[in-house]
Amino acid sequence: MTRTSWHVRERSIDLGARTCVMAVLNVTPDSFSDGGRYIDPEAAIARARVMLEEGADIIDIGGESSRPGAEPVSPHEELRRVLPVVRALAGIPEITLSIDTTKAEVADAALAAGAHIVNDISGLAGDPGMLEVIRRHRAGAVIMHMQGSPGTMQHDPRYVDVVAEVSEFLRDRVAAATARGIDASSLVIDPGIGFGKTLEHNIALLKGIRVLRESAGRPVLIGVSRKRFLGAITGRDVGDRLAAGLGAAAFAIMQGASVMRVHDVKESCDLARMIDRLNRQQVFA
Repeated sequence: MTRTSWHVRERSIDLGARTCVMAVLNVTPDSFSDGGRYIDPEAAIARARVMLEEGADIIDIGGESSRPGAEPVSPHEELRRVLPVVRALAGIPEITLSIDTTKAEVADAALAAGAHIVNDISGLAGDPGMLEVIRRHRAGAVIMHMQGSPGTMQHDPRYVDVVAEVSEFLRDRVAAATARGIDASSLVIDPGIGFGKTLEHNIALLKGIRVLRESAGRPVLIGVSRKRFLGAITGRDVGDRLAAGLGAAAFAIMQGASVMRVHDVKESCDLARMIDRLNRQQVFA
């Protein structure tokens, strides 16, 4: 496992010692797997505390669904959903907070309230003000690839060479960020499994993690938890994809992924710790 650190404001996350687990906390009424469960701030805060106890390294708070076909919400509504949760959790020193948003206004307010990372499904390209917000706060960022938008991304996505095209996009976005004064050590890349990709595209990207990492020169985050392609392979509904997701996550870690974005924290942390140990354990004949 390559030794590297992810610098997120005043913190440094070691991505070489072990796999980092980012826990999904959706404070939305319409997310694909848990919409509405944590829309109440007190429920969301309680869930975050459980995630921390289960081993999460980062809590990723999202106030706008990015499921296929999702409709956008206003910055005002997104802030209404996320800010009470960010403010409450920012007072817990052990928690590293990520805000899952494409809007510079939302990112700015969440970072001012105590968040450390911006997780942007548009690759820091959707809002022209996003790069400046991240630079000014010296925040960490996840640069993700998506073909289209959540409303259109699964309408017949096509690539000539998905690994090469996603690699080029991520490399270019890292270059754009560093050109604006953002330190490369604050950036992690995400190929966007399920975001404008078919089953075969997703499989190719999982097999191409090392190519993605070497192309952009940054650690790779992978989010496979509960996603549709798992159901396409297993025939399982969204609530019954844990085993398939853990299998895909194990493969991703073995291919060189450094961060896993997950819903099922306890099981994913156990999986990551096991794979990490096997990866570094010397085997004697």
